[in-house]
Amino acid sequence: MEEVTSEGLTAAEVAERVAQGKTNDVPSRAARSVSDIVRANVFTRINAILGVLLIIVLSTGSIINGAFGLLIVANSAVGIIQELRAKQTLDKLAIVGQTRPLVRRDGVATALAPNDVVLDDIIELGPGDQIVVDGEVIEEAALEIDESLLTGEADAIDKTVGSQVLSGSFVVSGSGAYRATKVGREAYAAKLAEEASKFTLVHSELRNGINRILQFITYLLLPAGALIIYTQLFTTDDSWQESVLRMVGALVPMVPEGLVLMTSIAFAVGVIRLGRRQCLVQELPAIEGLARVDTVCADKTGTLTENGMRLSDVRIAGGGDDEDALAVLAQLAADDPRPNASIAAIAEAYDTPPGWKTTAIAPFSSAKKWSGASYGEHGNWVIGAPDVLLDPADPIATTAEEIGSRGLRVLLLAAAELPVDEAHAPGAVTPRALVVLEQKIRPDARETLDYFASQHVSIKVISGDNAVSVSAVAQTLGLSGAAVDARTLPTDTDKLADTLADATTFGRVRPDQKRAMVKALQSHGHTVAMTGDGVNDVLALKDADIGVAMGAGSSASRAVAQIVLLDNKFATLPYVVAEGRRVIGNIERVSNLFLTKTVYSVLLALTVGLAGLGSKIFHYGAVPFPFQPIHVTIAAWFTIGIPAFILSLAPNNERAQTGFVRRVMLSAIPSGLTVGIATFLSYLLARHILHVTGNSTQASTAALLTELVAAVWVLAVVARPYQWWRVVLVALSGLGYAVIFAIPLARKAFMLDPSNLAVTGPALGIGIAAAAVIEALWWLQGKWSGQPRHFWATGDD
Repeated sequence: MEEVTSEGLTAAEVAERVAQGKTNDVPSRAARSVSDIVRANVFTRINAILGVLLIIVLSTGSIINGAFGLLIVANSAVGIIQELRAKQTLDKLAIVGQTRPLVRRDGVATALAPNDVVLDDIIELGPGDQIVVDGEVIEEAALEIDESLLTGEADAIDKTVGSQVLSGSFVVSGSGAYRATKVGREAYAAKLAEEASKFTLVHSELRNGINRILQFITYLLLPAGALIIYTQLFTTDDSWQESVLRMVGALVPMVPEGLVLMTSIAFAVGVIRLGRRQCLVQELPAIEGLARVDTVCADKTGTLTENGMRLSDVRIAGGGDDEDALAVLAQLAADDPRPNASIAAIAEAYDTPPGWKTTAIAPFSSAKKWSGASYGEHGNWVIGAPDVLLDPADPIATTAEEIGSRGLRVLLLAAAELPVDEAHAPGAVTPRALVVLEQKIRPDARETLDYFASQHVSIKVISGDNAVSVSAVAQTLGLSGAAVDARTLPTDTDKLADTLADATTFGRVRPDQKRAMVKALQSHGHTVAMTGDGVNDVLALKDADIGVAMGAGSSASRAVAQIVLLDNKFATLPYVVAEGRRVIGNIERVSNLFLTKTVYSVLLALTVGLAGLGSKIFHYGAVPFPFQPIHVTIAAWFTIGIPAFILSLAPNNERAQTGFVRRVMLSAIPSGLTVGIATFLSYLLARHILHVTGNSTQASTAALLTELVAAVWVLAVVARPYQWWRVVLVALSGLGYAVIFAIPLARKAFMLDPSNLAVTGPALGIGIAAAAVIEALWWLQGKWSGQPRHFWATGDD
């Protein structure tokens, strides 16, 4: 072991560097600032479109028709408030769960926040620690660093005094210290770390699907918008104010003003709800992603079992001296600067080491499955997995396996032939004792595994422990079948995937095998979540579709995971799944509402526009657009706006499915066409009854009445399967319009005239007929898609 000691910076030296700006000033989270959030929610494309249309309407002097401008305020205010709340929740949780390096100052090592590190600080390292700034090694004891997340280099790299270490890498084994040489934005991984932890909605099937829908809408808007602008301004005999108002009345409902907003709100509320359960969602789509997972790879130690262990027994082997073995155990435990759970349990039981001088040390690593030390005349000693250090036929190995079959962890203490720091160590070993440790199964583990099984999510228990011991723990948790020893697993991806399909529990799994298992499952179309807490889980956590780390785990595992369970409760995962289902299911519902409105608005604009062109060519009466902006504003209140907000936040246990865009399109397009055709026919019939030149307000009212009846029924269908509150929501929506039509003052303010029953009667009938078509389409779509329709909610809905 080479060593260059350092007391670290003094308080005066730290203050001097802070004054010079030589601090690690990278934000702990790359969440958007308050000004960024306000700017992003105010200056949106949709707000810009609505803002221009609002200015045009106000230029006509009709204030009431500018009511849709309130959507700009609502869109911005609700989005800002929810994202600020989500940011506040994320930032608080991130402080709790962040890496806190041990910084040596004035000879004392203290855990500090990463932002408190300054240039030339001395930072201590141990297994699982993440390197927070670039630096130069000044002390090392068999120090090995994994830089695969930065460089792609798969093997851990030995670091000696003078070696460079990069921020973003992590310690695999050994210990040491390094001097910070680059801090803040100069550090190698600073920008990567910022990007990895952004408050973001990207890389999400839901989000990408909505973007595709918006592209589709854009293609519809361009021709329909151009046509309606031309016909309303140049083919009607109305005043320019009337023509402008009807043109805007056609354009406003084409814009899906609330779709992106509702998606953002649903994700943000999910973050807030999970934050209350001490669940840090480092990437927002992880909420959605876990709901889509069909395979969970669960690390046994720290996930299914608790981190802490207790020494149960020490069985002396081969007639050796009991006192010698216990002295070796006490010395090995005392010499480990960063003991794992097993060594910590031994240190707690034997806390009086003999005080031998260490001549060489070999820290534990998941790859070799043992650690050890050399003590000169007192010999070379190793402690590790019996089935790795011994021949399987050895009686001691057989005894260890029998003990492990009861769910206990067994370590072998053995005298080694070679010093532990030699390349071929340990050489031949002589068993001296079996160390038996108890590990406590988490009380919530079985219930959580049962939940995933009920949701048809496959469980794979993966552990570095002895396969027999892992099998015993798995059977305690209700998982059947013997464990597979990972040393017998095939390296071919397809063959490995086949083995994973047939087995549930795996022991003696190396870190690189965990990664290979995740990739093999993904290669066969599975969406994989990986849970873990140790440094040996990092690569698999990074490669899994969703990585879930325990808050008490290594800083490296927390850094790469999308979800961190800060309270270490495995039972929190079902709540994450539930939030994901709520987001996916509810956004699909509200997308149906918004897209249906856009489809019927575009169709109505096209049909009226084409009729207007026909009037210019064939010289029949002009066809003004039926609605003014105030009409489309009130139409959106109770059929989309308020119901969509409530539905987007409501409980939803529907299982997540792929094909979001296809399902929404197949549902919304037929419904939208039905509403649009019915509204246009009602408008034409009303104009015919009124002999074209009659009361235009009555014709507009008739068209609006048909549209409202059909649109409320679209809401009634989208809200299924019914629960009592959904029935109330639909009923109140219909009642809201009944009240508007019943109150004279409201009729006058909203430019409605339903007094002519010869016009409103047929309009109501056409609306009811359209509702019947929408109802029939809903049942037929269920039959064609193979997804049974449920009128009332069952226990799974």
